[in-house]
Amino acid sequence: MRVTVLGCGTSAGVPQIGCDCAVCRSPDPRNKRLRCSILVETMGQRILFDTGPDLRQQCLGAGISRLDALVFTHAHADHLHGLDDIRAINNVIGRPLPAHAHTDVLQRIQERFPYAFGGGQDGRGGFWRPEIEPRPFTGDGPFTIGPALLLPLAHGHGRSRVWGFRIGNFAYSTDADRLDEAYLEALAGVEVWLVDALRDKPHPSHAHLDRTLGWIDRVRPRQAWLTHMNHEVDYATWQARLPAGVTPAHDGLVIELED
Repeated sequence: MRVTVLGCGTSAGVPQIGCDCAVCRSPDPRNKRLRCSILVETMGQRILFDTGPDLRQQCLGAGISRLDALVFTHAHADHLHGLDDIRAINNVIGRPLPAHAHTDVLQRIQERFPYAFGGGQDGRGGFWRPEIEPRPFTGDGPFTIGPALLLPLAHGHGRSRVWGFRIGNFAYSTDADRLDEAYLEALAGVEVWLVDALRDKPHPSHAHLDRTLGWIDRVRPRQAWLTHMNHEVDYATWQARLPAGVTPAHDGLVIELED
């Protein structure tokens, strides 16, 4: 399995528009964070998680031109509003792209992007707008993308519900402020966990660092990577103070592990 972090920033990205703080002015490339998204390559499948506003830039940077499926964690703008850029993928693969999401999430996507749910082909084999093929899941158990098995896990995010995922020895939990006991138990034995840690101070809809470290101490993965970090997080400062086995992610990070 190969996981590429396409973006590990918060909704405003880093640097943030109009901000002159030390992190936003930092020359360290690890302090440049696009909106959250990952690419998971496993068992012959190339699976994109979320389509944030930076999707075009992320695909160009990572050399992504073909995908087998989309997976949506939730329908907030910073995880969805790059959906139009899927049209380029449609034109490469020559077909609609399967999009896996909880039924509630798919409904919200369809309300916002009704034109992406059919009729995107121009009659000559090309696509003039994005086209996704809805593949709803209920959250009552795992689902498959080709031979890959994905276990969806619901967690809290302010007033919203977001879906994390376990795929074999890897787990992804973005935009989280509450993980219940069943969630933590479902992650038992994961080797690598990419998990939300917005900043040091508590936040009403994201985990702050101490809360995330408590979760990591419960799950005890071999390696935990932190994501969805805002402009208060200086990469080198966090890296120096974090315990062994816990590291901030950075855009372009590639994680390799066994399927």
